[in-house]
Amino acid sequence: MAMLSIDILTLFPDYFQGPFTVSMVKRAVEKKALRLRLHDLRKYAADKRRTADDVPYGGGAGMVMKPEPLTQAIQAIRKGRKKVRTLLTSPQGKPFDHAMALKFSKEKALLFICGHYEGVDERVMGLVDGEVSLGDFVMTGGEPAVAAIVDGVARLLPGVVGDRRSVEKDSFFNGLLDYPHYTRPREFGGMRVPEELLSGHHAGIERWRKKESLRNTFLKRPDLLGRVSLTEEEQKLLQEVKKEIKPGSEAAEGKKKP
Repeated sequence: MAMLSIDILTLFPDYFQGPFTVSMVKRAVEKKALRLRLHDLRKYAADKRRTADDVPYGGGAGMVMKPEPLTQAIQAIRKGRKKVRTLLTSPQGKPFDHAMALKFSKEKALLFICGHYEGVDERVMGLVDGEVSLGDFVMTGGEPAVAAIVDGVARLLPGVVGDRRSVEKDSFFNGLLDYPHYTRPREFGGMRVPEELLSGHHAGIERWRKKESLRNTFLKRPDLLGRVSLTEEEQKLLQEVKKEIKPGSEAAEGKKKP
């Protein structure tokens, strides 16, 4: 089984001691589906104070990550390796999504640079293959973004999740949101598990799950419906969902909220 190698260049390597020692990331490493290596950017700084940032030319608030240590680090990490896809976490990057996670999971080697401050010196960008973000907001640094991305990628690696069907039924795997889930007891707080799930009729259960997946998507993320190609059966189920949602109901009003 091929192993995905992920290198992380960061000012704060200790940040990852928690996220990478539990759950799916830990399992991926133990199963040798994933190799993780942390690199302290300050070790590549030339001066005694290990300076990795400086004031911006032209003035202004904040600091900018210096080009020398970044360049030295990137070149050292990639040395002797054929292809290492290098990515910078940045608010200007393309938002991370399931399609991107799936693409990353099929790479052989990734290098994530955790952005900080006002950004990196533009002269480093020639060494970067792309920028990625968690969304249209700004965080203190790129470490939380990289931790989330690695977690999202790790669970897609072969052999990491015990039952592959669990991954294939996740939200976004087929472009739609997941269907609702229930477990014991059958009744809780006056609410019962849907009869379809108790019927033992596999075709009926599958139909219910498809329909509820479409319902969730229509109510919570209707924008996704314009990005997927629905089968004839799914189109009919979606029409059923729309007829069942009464105008003015809480469900209908919830769909309209941003």
